[in-house]
Amino acid sequence: MTPALTTRGAATRARIIEGAAQEIREHGVTVTLDDIRARTRTSKSQLFHYFPGGKEQLLLAVAEHEAGRVLDDQQPFLGELADWESWAAWRDAVIARYRAQGRQCPLAAIMTEVGRATPAAQAITSALISEWERHITNGVTRMRDAGLVGHSIDSTLFARSLIAGIQGGVALMLATGSFDYLEAALDSGISELRPSARAAGSAR
Repeated sequence: MTPALTTRGAATRARIIEGAAQEIREHGVTVTLDDIRARTRTSKSQLFHYFPGGKEQLLLAVAEHEAGRVLDDQQPFLGELADWESWAAWRDAVIARYRAQGRQCPLAAIMTEVGRATPAAQAITSALISEWERHITNGVTRMRDAGLVGHSIDSTLFARSLIAGIQGGVALMLATGSFDYLEAALDSGISELRPSARAAGSAR
């Protein structure tokens, strides 16, 4: 539990998290608390005031921060899925996001360090996936309401399938360095809406 913070305290805590995130992106999770203190210009007592659980608690806070960036980097397109142009723009934003990140995934590295199966790590991952799913589901619903896809499509099932494909594509990108799998997952996933769109048009 994070204690209630003043505005200044919240800003200091956020600065430490962002500084730690930058340090981890550049040097990996082997960075020490001294490295983070030097980068963020915080004292040892100040760091432990905000993160009494030490490095593990700070890593979890950074993981939550990085999880938020996964979705932030897809905006505003992810929140505006309503026509074929917006889906194409979102697809390009996802590819651009992972091209900019490259093969070093700070979120994956942190989760490996703290243990993916721990309740705290699972909560962060679950929150990320749930929010991602919500946006895509809402996008399909908007398309359906506008008559751009058929009413038979299950928006939740589609969202889950597409996210699973993206995550698989990202995993293969990290393993091989190739973006072909991620692009294929996005393109084939979005194309599944197209037959539904044709069916919706023929029904009118």
